[in-house]
Amino acid sequence: MAALRAAKQAMRREIKKRVAALDDQEKLRQSRVISQKLFKHPKYASCERIAVFLSMHDEVRTEEIIQGLFKHGKTCFMPKYLTQGTSNHMDMVKLTSMEDMMSLPLTSWNIRQPAADDNTREEALETGGLDLILMPGLGFDRNGNRLGRGKGFYDTYLERCMKHPKGKPYTIALAFREQLCQDIPVGHNDVLIDEVLYDVLD
Repeated sequence: MAALRAAKQAMRREIKKRVAALDDQEKLRQSRVISQKLFKHPKYASCERIAVFLSMHDEVRTEEIIQGLFKHGKTCFMPKYLTQGTSNHMDMVKLTSMEDMMSLPLTSWNIRQPAADDNTREEALETGGLDLILMPGLGFDRNGNRLGRGKGFYDTYLERCMKHPKGKPYTIALAFREQLCQDIPVGHNDVLIDEVLYDVLD
């Protein structure tokens, strides 16, 4: 267990270094390519209830995707993290518009999310479940292994999804090329993702 933790930490440092070397223009370019790939994806076309993360500076930009979700008439959900103490609880709550998103307060991670006392929003698993989750992460391999930030928010949430009548949603990770690895070290609690979308070099 300690060896796995150490291997993950070493890989996190390495990937963070690679992503930090990307300038904003290149991050934006790759993000746009990934957004267009997603919009043409058959799973995207067939899915109605979609959860998407609000991106941090070292993640694929998701603003264009969120705009697309509203434009294409999808029902959009976003993460609400409960971060007291060592909690790794996350809900996926409904977002109604781009204006709604821009009105949310900023967290200490500099991402927007509903305030802790905002309990008025629909939570996906309390209603119709989810069809698709667009996944963040630090690193990915082509076998569907994902390296998160070590908090376990998404792994725990996916386990909850499996108990929902709708079952586990399809999962697509959004990644910069620099986040792809040969092999990601994983433990038994790490949930496989179905697919990784990235900008393929011609």
